[in-house]
Amino acid sequence: MGSIAFDTIHAPSGTAECVLGGSVNFFSVAASLFSPVQVVGVVGEDYPKKHLEYLASRSIDINGISVQKGKTFHWRGSYEKNLNEAETLSTCLNVFENFNPVLSEEQAAAEYVFLANIDPVLQLRVLDQVKNPRLVACDTMNFWIRGKREELLRTLKRVDVLCVNEGEAYLLADQGSGARSITQAAEVIRKMGPKILVIKRGEYGANLYTDAGIFVAPAHPVRTVIDPTGAGDSFAGAFMGYLAKAGADRKMADEDLPQWDSLLRNAVVTGCVLSSFTVEDFSLHRLMKLEYAELMERRKAHIAMMAI
Repeated sequence: MGSIAFDTIHAPSGTAECVLGGSVNFFSVAASLFSPVQVVGVVGEDYPKKHLEYLASRSIDINGISVQKGKTFHWRGSYEKNLNEAETLSTCLNVFENFNPVLSEEQAAAEYVFLANIDPVLQLRVLDQVKNPRLVACDTMNFWIRGKREELLRTLKRVDVLCVNEGEAYLLADQGSGARSITQAAEVIRKMGPKILVIKRGEYGANLYTDAGIFVAPAHPVRTVIDPTGAGDSFAGAFMGYLAKAGADRKMADEDLPQWDSLLRNAVVTGCVLSSFTVEDFSLHRLMKLEYAELMERRKAHIAMMAI
């Protein structure tokens, strides 16, 4: 569950006007390489029907996408100063402003749930409707950490996995904790609820923190980065899709952690590899051409690169 948007991107590689974006798009296209996906979101009347049809062709259930009178959410951002983090230039919520997610019985029975980076109040509304998931993961951002911290903390108490970038991790761990390293910040955050913490570090890869220890996965080297937008959401899609495809036998519990640790490490590596495709073009253009065999070939090369 998350946003479906039009993006306007300004980057050193050029500008892309009003291209497809939003967490639902990036996550679902990535996850669909591994597992069927159900999505929940809202679009306006201006949203292209052909893209909804494309999502459906990827074993993505679009019944949870509501088409409402008005315009689709539009985000404008710039990477001119920093390719690792976008500067938001403008946000037009449009139909997304009054979005109230209501799950169908089938959606409420989902075994793997991902709450993308949106208002934690909406994340909690979805959690209140989900019945008995094996794994719940969520994302967030600086805006919610600063503006709706208490609501976000209530969400974190109810999720298994939190995925955030490095800057967000430091901000979330603040409030007098005195965290001076990313490892200290991770310790503070895991006490808030999530047993599993993934800190995305852009061109430096991702760190995984669990009771079993710390795992560090490098980013896959990309010769030319065109557009980093959606890299985090596609990472999450691959991460969750991989776990769903691997099919853990039961809901996560303390006694299951050794079994989950190997799956989680592999899921992080897969997320790093898949996001390396996302940044090779604007919008979803590269992901829409990506085949499972090509992803696995790069993943194999990536693991060989990590070996000693």
